Amino acid sequence: MTDYRNTWRPTASRPVLARRAEALAEIRAFFAARTVMEVDTPVVVNAPVTDVHIHSAEVRFPDAPGRYYLHTSPEFAMKRLLANGSGDIYQICHVARGLERGRHHNAEFTLIEWYRLGFTLEELMDEVEALARNVLGVVAKPMASERVTYAEAFQRTLNLDPFTAPLEILREAARSLGFRPAASRLASEKQTTPMRDLRDTTDIHEIAARASDPGERDELLDLLMGAKIGPLLGQNALTFVHRYPASQAALARLDPHDPRCALRFELYCQGVELANGFHELASASEQRSRFEQDLAERRRRGLSADKMDELLLAALESGLPECAGVAVGFDRLVMIATGAGTIDAVLPFPIERA
Repeated sequence: MTDYRNTWRPTASRPVLARRAEALAEIRAFFAARTVMEVDTPVVVNAPVTDVHIHSAEVRFPDAPGRYYLHTSPEFAMKRLLANGSGDIYQICHVARGLERGRHHNAEFTLIEWYRLGFTLEELMDEVEALARNVLGVVAKPMASERVTYAEAFQRTLNLDPFTAPLEILREAARSLGFRPAASRLASEKQTTPMRDLRDTTDIHEIAARASDPGERDELLDLLMGAKIGPLLGQNALTFVHRYPASQAALARLDPHDPRCALRFELYCQGVELANGFHELASASEQRSRFEQDLAERRRRGLSADKMDELLLAALESGLPECAGVAVGFDRLVMIATGAGTIDAVLPFPIERA
C-alpha cells in the first residue's frame, strides 16, 4: 500500500516556488518590453511528434473519435499562428514527453518558446542570452559569453572533426562510454526502457549500449555530445553551440554558406542544456520529406510511427514568414538560478507525485 503521508507534499520549497513566480513575472516583462505578444495554444494536439528522440503521450476522450496527444512543444501550433500573421509571439507552457526521467528531466515540464520575425540565428542567440541572464541573475553575472561551432566543440574536447571523422574513430571515442553494437541489444529495449539524459544516469554503460547503432553517425555524435562534450560546456561562460550537422536539422534551415550545417543552436550553462533554437524551415515540401524520414526511422527502431502533423504542413504551404525561434527550459533555468541539484527541487510536484 502506498503511504501518502509525505508524498502529498511538494518537492520544491516555499522560497523556490517564490523564485519561480518571480522568474515568470520577469520573463513576461522581458517580452512586454520588446512588444512580443503572449499566446496560448492547445496542450492536446492532433498528431504526435515524429522526432525519433522525443515520445508523445497519447490522450483519448470518451466522446471524441480518434486519438489525440499531449504536445511535446507548442512549436507546430505557434507556427500556424505565425503563418496567419500573428507577428512576434511567445508562450510559457507545460509540455509532456514520454520515456524521459532523470536529474534534469521530468515527464511534464515548462517551456518558454518564442519566434522573432526577420531575426538571424545570431540575433536570436543575443536575445536568448539576455533572457537567460535576467533569470539567472547573480549566477550569470561573472560568466562570460561564448559561441562555438559544433565542429569546434568536438575538436577541442575529442580532437576530431564530427563532419569528416570515419565511423570507426567515432566508435572508438564512444567505446570508453561502454558503446557496443546494436546487434547485442534486443529491439524490445527501445520500447520498454526509458531514455534518459545521458548526464542523469550513474549507469552510462547501459545508456551508451542502446543509444547508438554502429552504422548511424548521428547516434554516435549524439552520444558523444551528451556524455562527453555537453557536461563540459558552459562552466565559466554561457556557451552557445551552433551549426549542427544538417542531418540533425530537425525544423531548421540549412546554412546556405555550408550545406553540411543546419542553422541551429543550443545554449549550455554549467553543463546543462537550456535552449534549442532554429532559423526556421519554411518549405512545406522539405518539412514533409523530413517528417517521412523520421517516421521511417521510428519504424526501423520499433517505435510508434502514427502520422505527421498535416495542419502544420498546410500552414507552411500557405507561407511561413522569415523567422527564428527557440525553446528554453524554464525549470532548468530555475535550477541553476537557485543552485538546485535536481529538477525535482524546483517543481511543485514531479511525475511521481502528480
